[in-house]
Amino acid sequence: MAKNLLDALVTKLTATNVLNGDDIRAILALPVRSRRLGPHEPVAQDGARPDECCLLGEGFAYRSKNTPDGQRQILSIHIPGEIPDLQSLHLKVMDHDLMTLSSCTLGFIAHSALRQLNIERPQVAAALWRETLVDAAIFREWIVNVGRRAGPVRMSHLLSELRLRLHAIGRTQDGTFDLPITQGELGDCLGLSTVHVNRVLKDLRAEGLIRTDRAIFRILDEEKLQTRGQFDPTYLHLS
Repeated sequence: MAKNLLDALVTKLTATNVLNGDDIRAILALPVRSRRLGPHEPVAQDGARPDECCLLGEGFAYRSKNTPDGQRQILSIHIPGEIPDLQSLHLKVMDHDLMTLSSCTLGFIAHSALRQLNIERPQVAAALWRETLVDAAIFREWIVNVGRRAGPVRMSHLLSELRLRLHAIGRTQDGTFDLPITQGELGDCLGLSTVHVNRVLKDLRAEGLIRTDRAIFRILDEEKLQTRGQFDPTYLHLS
């Protein structure tokens, strides 16, 4: 189980970073504690002081904030191989919730082990720093998406982004990918009501851009969907 978790991290890092054999062996030697969680379970909560980081091996997770009156904004969606709470290495208090979106296999790596890895393997430290910077770039794009784009454009942009990120780690096939997310959760990602999400998905299906079947999304015309979503993949820094 631990090897599979760390393999997911290697796959994610080497998709966009250059690591040598010693770097990869050092990653695979990390001590990791595995855990299975069901959907909609907390991984790390606002106000917590974690002493380990969470590696997402299988499944999907998200970061979110809640308003005092109970409204939720999903801030990001995370895919296998990512460490969504890497910032807890340096920011001691969680300022948001990290939750599972689907059933997940998680690996927990002690901060002390990650700090030692960063000292001993500078290229790995640079790769983890780069991943954190890409996270920030995605946050910026999500702010623009929620704040300045119309509903169908927001949805087209989000689906275009997730397809590309999943494709980079080998998790798509012929434009098809799994995304176990409800319309309510999509609404919390995009700042839309569930009714509006339902209407937007119907419109995109009617335009021949996507096909959906429960948790399966298929992009029928990637170029047109990206145009519909005003999507420029530069911010993902996938090259």
